[in-house]
Amino acid sequence: MIAIGSGSAMSIVEAMVRGAPHMKVAVIDKDEPGGICLTRGCIPSKLLLYPAEVVRIIEEASKFGIDVDIKDVEFRKVMERMRTLIYKDIDMIREGLSSSRNIDYYPGAAEFVGPYILKVGNETITSKMILLCTGSKPTIPPIKGLDKIDYHTSDTILKIEELPESIAIVGGGYIAAEYGHFLSAMGAKVIIIGRNPQFLKQEEPEVSALAKRELEKHMTILTNHEVLEAEESSTGEKKLTAVNRENGEKVEITAKEVLIASGRSPNTDILHPEKGRIKTDERGWIIVDEYLETSQPNVWAFGDANGRYLFKHVANYETGVVYYNAVLKKKVKVDYHAIPHAVFTYPEIAGVGLKEREAIERYGKENVLIGMHRYEDTAKGEAMDVKGYFVKVLVNPETMQILGAHIIGPYASVLIQEIINLMYTPEQSAEPITAGMHIHPGLNEVVERAFRSLMTPDQYHKVIEHAHTH
Repeated sequence: MIAIGSGSAMSIVEAMVRGAPHMKVAVIDKDEPGGICLTRGCIPSKLLLYPAEVVRIIEEASKFGIDVDIKDVEFRKVMERMRTLIYKDIDMIREGLSSSRNIDYYPGAAEFVGPYILKVGNETITSKMILLCTGSKPTIPPIKGLDKIDYHTSDTILKIEELPESIAIVGGGYIAAEYGHFLSAMGAKVIIIGRNPQFLKQEEPEVSALAKRELEKHMTILTNHEVLEAEESSTGEKKLTAVNRENGEKVEITAKEVLIASGRSPNTDILHPEKGRIKTDERGWIIVDEYLETSQPNVWAFGDANGRYLFKHVANYETGVVYYNAVLKKKVKVDYHAIPHAVFTYPEIAGVGLKEREAIERYGKENVLIGMHRYEDTAKGEAMDVKGYFVKVLVNPETMQILGAHIIGPYASVLIQEIINLMYTPEQSAEPITAGMHIHPGLNEVVERAFRSLMTPDQYHKVIEHAHTH
């Protein structure tokens, strides 16, 4: 077997090596071992985002009668801690790959030269089973002059030693939001420039609006602005020219550094899958069927490689599906009905399943009820003195099937888990939440009460409107 990528594919590699002691597996990775999540994605970014959260919590201490000042934020120490922890794991994985008698580890780029035939460096290797876990890379938008200036991506920003005095972030999604939160909490002046009219477009509009309002206390966020040109000034600062897509007005943004955070792209330009008779879509993501098999039998693509859901937890789930199909030869289809996600800003955001518009399009307005409850209307929320944050849930009135849920506020990624777990039961019913005993006064009561306050979409929007005007 050949595995390209040393992230999620390693679960299958390890299982096969344990089950067949004489089996030989080739693991190929052009980057540091461990996969994107460990080396330059979710884990390093969360190691940075927690100190940012601590800063924001301390800043709010005075409202509880606690007089405290932050004397200094040692940016270098924050970055060094992240790198030390990451490289400990990277080195451990590298050692495991290099010392295993069953694994041939190739630290280089792989490319297809024919069906089931790959070239790595000067070597050509072949196998009748290939796992494509090639990950993804930062998307670089076609901005005039961008190639003439030094800029950062989510890969290179992890290597900086000094906190930039100011930084312009191009992109309005979760990567931009999270790094904007981190860098502003560390003390940088941050401006986010997103081309979509809605900040965090994957979220419910009212969640996005509240997140924007809260984050704008610490940074500037421009929506519906497209960056057209980048240049470096004589003083060494970077100047971006953006256009307001609504009225055509041009805006100039000057900052010491620029971070490009405008999405992810496939790595297939290096792989040349067409030579292996593997089909890709118009963007270059590898096309797979409902079993995650590519157009070439016994070649499987999962994780970022297939471009479906670029989350580590989805890659972990898909790994299990591929193991059943490729190794155990059981036919298991992928099921993406309840894909959760979180944005680790301050406030935290989490979502799962359908958004309101999607639920109404799919089931009709009369078959969707919306539940909503605010943090501040629970005892714990009042104790925390949080304002405006809420839980929104979507259910089918006939069956009480949970269609989706969206949370903005402290511990959103934790609170949503009881909803996610029920969405993976056969009935997907909300009844265990309303029937189950919730600790009082715990923050989890906000989820329970959201499901106890179901209303029609029209009623919900009246409540939201009333809240905005008061």
